[in-house]
Amino acid sequence: MASTFIQAESSEKSRKLPPLTAGPYRQRLFYVAMVATFGGLLFGYDTGVINGALNPMARELGLTPFTEGVVTSSLLFGAAAGAMIFGRVSDNWGRRKTILSLAIAFFIGTMICVFAPSVTILVLGRIILGLAVGGASSVVPVYLAELAPFEIRGSLAGRNEIMIVIGQLAAFILNAIIGNVWGHHDHVWRYMLAVAALPAIALFIGMLRVPESPRWLVERGRIDEARAVLETIRPLDRAHAEVEEVLELAKEEGAISDKSMSLKEILSNKWMVRILLVGIGIGVAQQLTGINSIMYYGQIVLIDAGFSENAALIANVAPGIIAVVGGLIALWMMDRINRRTTLITGYSLTTICHILIGIASLTFPAGDPLRPYVILTLVVLFVGSMQTFLNVATWVMLSELFPLAMRGSAIGISIFFLWMANAFLGLFFPSLIDAVGLTGTFFLFAGVGVLALIFIWSQLPETRGRTLEEIDHAVTTGAIFDKRAKKGKVI
Repeated sequence: MASTFIQAESSEKSRKLPPLTAGPYRQRLFYVAMVATFGGLLFGYDTGVINGALNPMARELGLTPFTEGVVTSSLLFGAAAGAMIFGRVSDNWGRRKTILSLAIAFFIGTMICVFAPSVTILVLGRIILGLAVGGASSVVPVYLAELAPFEIRGSLAGRNEIMIVIGQLAAFILNAIIGNVWGHHDHVWRYMLAVAALPAIALFIGMLRVPESPRWLVERGRIDEARAVLETIRPLDRAHAEVEEVLELAKEEGAISDKSMSLKEILSNKWMVRILLVGIGIGVAQQLTGINSIMYYGQIVLIDAGFSENAALIANVAPGIIAVVGGLIALWMMDRINRRTTLITGYSLTTICHILIGIASLTFPAGDPLRPYVILTLVVLFVGSMQTFLNVATWVMLSELFPLAMRGSAIGISIFFLWMANAFLGLFFPSLIDAVGLTGTFFLFAGVGVLALIFIWSQLPETRGRTLEEIDHAVTTGAIFDKRAKKGKVI
């Protein structure tokens, strides 16, 4: 099926780029990507660890359902601010320096949470972690997209999402081990949180050894540095050709500057406003599938389904495993199937899963021995559909939709709204379950899924198979919203 879908034809100029050939540059490129995606690993671990840490934390600190939501969502509100702040910061400081600063924030936030003597200090630490998570969610995908050749941009940029789900799976597995081995310790949740210090240190050390984004360097007029970076991650003739292409477009659009576009400048251009609204829309739609209700409160959902607390902690690993498997499949699909096709398929499947979970909750009442296993199976199918068709594609789209001069700011704004949707869902999900139950909650998610399908079908342009420079030009002129460009070419 993958060979059926072909992206709209690339411009004549991009077809003339020298081809990618075998060579040591590939190992260097993949090494740089691996280092940067430790930011995604931390994103995944720090958002997933609360899933198993919340119950023992609630017992020690005396949390209510509402304060459980506050502790969980404090990281998410921090992430919304972090996405906005660090997206803009990365336009001015550079992607590499920004990621280095995020590694420091990850470490400091982790230490504050581990040694927090009260709920107030714990929330403060979670906010700092949230700033780092939000910053990583906006800067790392952009860094990867700007490093990648357009032929493999989807699979390279998508590696960050794989690391996110690996981080979440690691959190679920370690929670299950720590919870079952040391669950009798009063401070067991602190052990769960402390593990995140290790990848924070690895991210900081690794980023000291990798280069700046060559496209950011071109935008700042540092052409020789950009060429030198590309020569380490491309064949030599391809490196020089790409620099000339980026430089030509930057000169045409006046993008060579020591400053990025201001918000006022972005809002004064109708095409940039439209692409920004598309970015916000796909970010918010992804969160309102309710995926993170499973990633943050999976144990609570499974206890509600009928599992005991320890059994739910172990069963919770199953969605984590399917998330990684789905993410690996998605990575394979990114350079083979159109983004729009992938997203439309994903929202169709997740909406069906929501309806089935709601029906199962009605059909198998509390106390039915089949109830926990049926709901667990459907939750696994939902997470698998989400990770295979939506998560990787969403983050890749956000990393490549925006013109260079507004990229950091625009992805920051889009991910700000993504995290705000995430945060409100995290804050109110326990109360929502309490008010309308599992059935009502997942029927609500299904309704949102239908709206998301309509939005994706009518508004989302196609980006696969185009260089970032082609996308830049197409957005600036409005050509990317042409219906023929949106559909692509099918053979």
